[in-house]
Amino acid sequence: MRFRTSWRVAAMLVAMLVSGWAGAVDAPAGAAGEGIDARLQVRMAESGLVGVGVAVIIDRKLAWSKGYGFADKQRGVPFTPDTVMAIGSISKTFTGVAMMQAVQEGSLSLDEDINRYLPFKVVHPAFPEARITLRQLATHTSGITDRWAVYERQYHWGGDAPETLGDFLPGYLAAGGKDYAPENFVPHAPGTHREYSNIGAALAGYIVERAVGEPLNTYTRRTIFAPLRMARSGWLLSEVPADAHATLYVAQDGFSIPLPPYGLTTYPDGGVRTSVAELSRFFIALLGGGQYEGARILQPASAAEMMRLQYTAANKPDNIVLAEKNSGLFWATKYDGRFVGHGGSDPGVRTEMLATPAGDVAVVLFTNTSLAERDGKVYAELFKDVWEHAQALKSAAK
Repeated sequence: MRFRTSWRVAAMLVAMLVSGWAGAVDAPAGAAGEGIDARLQVRMAESGLVGVGVAVIIDRKLAWSKGYGFADKQRGVPFTPDTVMAIGSISKTFTGVAMMQAVQEGSLSLDEDINRYLPFKVVHPAFPEARITLRQLATHTSGITDRWAVYERQYHWGGDAPETLGDFLPGYLAAGGKDYAPENFVPHAPGTHREYSNIGAALAGYIVERAVGEPLNTYTRRTIFAPLRMARSGWLLSEVPADAHATLYVAQDGFSIPLPPYGLTTYPDGGVRTSVAELSRFFIALLGGGQYEGARILQPASAAEMMRLQYTAANKPDNIVLAEKNSGLFWATKYDGRFVGHGGSDPGVRTEMLATPAGDVAVVLFTNTSLAERDGKVYAELFKDVWEHAQALKSAAK
């Protein structure tokens, strides 16, 4: 996740909630599958969530999708499965697909020193002989960390960020850069410790740009969005019609406070703007070995490698318990291995894109509202409601 205010508490709450109900995919139909509209509407009314969009995928096919509340409360615009909004760190999975496309084309190697691909040098100051690789960037074991005093400045309020990746990244990662400091790296050798890093993901996106010879946003428009018919999706505010984009909100003291639009300098880590309907196609493609309805975005072997859990007892990071957490390439297990996929969190954004490890049941969940940290349980209960509905739909489909 990217935005830090409520995610950690919410994650713990979800983990506690799912421990009692997520184990059985084939839950009986009935109460769990009835009244989903009323249940979600009550959650929204009690918490101040302005808009919610949801999709359920069963056996790699869209089974159900719906929107609730408002994309823009002031103008009375309903939130629908076609409403476009920022999705936060789910964007990293798009960076992951682009990375694997470049790997399968022979332009990149997952295990080569990244300095082979960069016009500036990235060296861990405490471990200068250790190389950093794309695989480490994609599993958050590169040693790069997000120094908040610098990272928070990469949010550009009012529009797309004016600073380029090529300007920001050397300033943060190369010795002598304007934002460089030893504290930009964890005190552990690359490959030995997991530290979630948005800037590391942005660096992976920049390496893809260098390898393919064009910006990530235009490359992925050709190689991901177009084949999957994601016509209203993009990375930048300027790429998405303003009237299609949801307003983002912060719920505070009973009020829904609209936020101004914002862009990200480090956009490969969280810049994608899409809808529940269009993200569902992308998710089905990942769960389906790289293709959706005949459109292929990855070869099967590349998709399998992206989603393969990379840690074993022999190579796991020193701070990881395998039964609780494992990682693919910009892909991970969540909540003690009960789910795989990715989530997102940013100002006014909470999203989930999660499936069973077998991929037979999956959920996409959007909300355009940030809650106070003390209200993080609401997100957990919202996901719980939707997942129970998905289980009921799976059972009914038998």
